[in-house]
Amino acid sequence: MNIKSFSKIIRRPEVLNKTGWSKSTLYNRINDGVFPTPISLGARAVGFVESECDKVVQAMIAGYTEQQLKILVQSIIGKRGMKEFSNDS
Repeated sequence: MNIKSFSKIIRRPEVLNKTGWSKSTLYNRINDGVFPTPISLGARAVGFVESECDKVVQAMIAGYTEQQLKILVQSIIGKRGMKEFSNDS
């Protein structure tokens, strides 16, 4: 049996709670390219991939510079996309 794990999606209040930032700080960091962009959950809803947020917070704790954070975020976002799904029919 092949068990696939799914990434947990968290909403903005949880991101703000985890980071201690204000909404404006969160969106400034996203606009500056030092925090991952949210993903669409529907017509009027977005969420954040928890593992991506955790990676960036850990990098901040490790003392990454702003440029290093930008590179990390670009890498994280670049890895998004459709993965091939196997057809087990």
